Amino acid sequence: MKSKKSGTAWICAALLGVGLAAGPAYARPMSVQVRQGPVRATPSFTGAVVATLAYGDRVQTSETKAGWIRVAFGEQTGWMHQSALTRRRIVLKAGEETAQTAASSEELALAGRGFNSEVEAQYREQNKQANYAAVDRMEKRAVSPEELAAFRKQGELK
Repeated sequence: MKSKKSGTAWICAALLGVGLAAGPAYARPMSVQVRQGPVRATPSFTGAVVATLAYGDRVQTSETKAGWIRVAFGEQTGWMHQSALTRRRIVLKAGEETAQTAASSEELALAGRGFNSEVEAQYREQNKQANYAAVDRMEKRAVSPEELAAFRKQGELK
């Protein structure tokens, strides 16, 4: 007997490009849509990072859990947050002559979201009072999963 799934669950699964249950029959390919996408051992922002995938990398998906998608790439598996993935295939192309001067993965990720150096220049011109040095410092700040876990523990956050 087939079980009935709610219409909402099927719509959400279709939008995410994943199945509602684990297994190869439900696997769907997805692309990484962020510059660097951490793959975690558990479906949590505090889970240990087991790998990092780059913008455009393809993964196979098998299940979802509270906004996290189980992914397989090569011989490895892990969990990525759904915001880092898209059903669209991202194809990066570079010719032999332009490969050395091609855009960085960061520029490609920003351009993929409609943000590029021209948009930034226009924004800076229109918002001269903004403190861009502070933004640049924040962009360089990286917090390891261990630091985050220690912060949560010290603050008794759940």
